Amino acid sequence: MVDLLWEWLNFAVRWLHVITGIAWIGSSFYFIALDLSLKQRDGLPAGVQGDTWQVHGGGFYHMMKYTVAPPRMPEDLTWFKWESYWTWLSGAFLLGVLYYGSSELFLIDRQVADLEPWQAILIGIGGIVLGYTVYEGLCRSPLGANDYALYAVLFVFVVAVGWGFTQIFSGRGAFIHVGALIATIMTANVAHVIIPNQRKTVAALKAGEAPDPKWGKQAKQRSTHNNYITLPVVFLMLSNHYPLAFATKYNWAIIGLVLLTGFTIRHFFNSMHAGKGKPWWTWAATAILFILIMWLSQAGPPQRDAVAAARPAVAERLMASAEFEAVREIVTGRCSMCHAREPVWEGIARAPRHVFLEEDDDIARHAEQIYAQAARSDAMPPGNLTGLEAVDREVLARWYEGATGQRRHLLW
Repeated sequence: MVDLLWEWLNFAVRWLHVITGIAWIGSSFYFIALDLSLKQRDGLPAGVQGDTWQVHGGGFYHMMKYTVAPPRMPEDLTWFKWESYWTWLSGAFLLGVLYYGSSELFLIDRQVADLEPWQAILIGIGGIVLGYTVYEGLCRSPLGANDYALYAVLFVFVVAVGWGFTQIFSGRGAFIHVGALIATIMTANVAHVIIPNQRKTVAALKAGEAPDPKWGKQAKQRSTHNNYITLPVVFLMLSNHYPLAFATKYNWAIIGLVLLTGFTIRHFFNSMHAGKGKPWWTWAATAILFILIMWLSQAGPPQRDAVAAARPAVAERLMASAEFEAVREIVTGRCSMCHAREPVWEGIARAPRHVFLEEDDDIARHAEQIYAQAARSDAMPPGNLTGLEAVDREVLARWYEGATGQRRHLLW
């Protein structure tokens, strides 16, 4: 029962993460488009920067934006914040259960750095906190007064962070932590700048004082940052399913190119919504950038020096198990035709999720995945194309549970 509840909790949080992410991105993109579409016209109320008319769902909407705030506060005021907060909270939960709960599988690559799980977790959390601290410092420094200079420095900073993570974690772990850093920056912008500045404006109005225009300017800058980095963070979160993105020699450079594609795509839509025409060149630039990403992905895996990393004790027990020979026969006969360094199954060019199951070390390293995907569920092989029997699944389950001494929750 506990396993069942945990698995459905995991699924529910994933669902929540997608739902809140859609709501947050949708509202963010909409308000950026709304802000850019405002037009100055004669006859607008005092203090109104511009207005726009929109039609949706059979109805007409008249939108106006005040430069700072209206003369008096309306009785009903809608705040947009919970979409951001719940997206981050659900994402943090998934980061914890997937990458920190199974750090040996997804976070640590002993050919990169021979870390203990607790070390990898502390580095991951510390890197996110430090990265956000640097971002906040840059925005509040004199550099923050020049948007374009700030963009350039932040771009170099994020790429440098990505490179640093690839020198510590697996490619998958590095990508997810860059994504987590960007997502943290985005939510922190909402929680620590945008919403507080709006609250200051509301408080000033209620006190009969004129709000400081700088509050709106700061909030607008952070909102613009969020607008341009949304698409890259979605790419990075999806990338864990695509080894050609994260498990390649120039994975850190791919991070930089993805940041640039996010800029070119959003520049097109922002220009269009602002009535500045449709800069079609941005799509050509996006296509070139994506072609560069594909080209870099063909450079092969990172060239690592041979590292004689200490094999975890659990792997020793897994390979010393009396059932390991039977497990090896099952896995190599039913799984390794796809999960190989050179797959032989027709239509499979790369091992799914960069999981290899050819050697004894491969099988031991990915034992938890084998257990979750092929023993405790029939997710693998897909459609049971290779004919994995129920008795084979029992052998895999008995082998893993016997060597580890426990049943593990499913996290995939």
